[in-house]
Amino acid sequence: MQSDIRDVLWLDQVETVSITELAGLSGLSEADVRDLVDYGALAPANPGDAQWTFSANCVVTMRRACRLRTDLELDLHAVALALTLIEQINQLETELSQLRARQPQPRD
Repeated sequence: MQSDIRDVLWLDQVETVSITELAGLSGLSEADVRDLVDYGALAPANPGDAQWTFSANCVVTMRRACRLRTDLELDLHAVALALTLIEQINQLETELSQLRARQPQPRD
């Protein structure tokens, strides 16, 4: 999937996207997006509403999901697990960076 600069600029200007927009921008079907929500890999901004919307940041995650699914031929359960693990790794790397930044630097 080729990213277009218009997609990047558009995403920078919006806060949320509909499930239809998310599916269209990611290469997944709406059913796949709903399944990933059911599996806990994705959360709508308004889970109680009839028409789900998602943070525009979810587009990046769903594009990754599409690549995992097509490149590695994973089913949606495996994609959901991989996304969850990637998110945990990202959080741990952020925490590690913050901890390292707080440590005193050795003097030469």
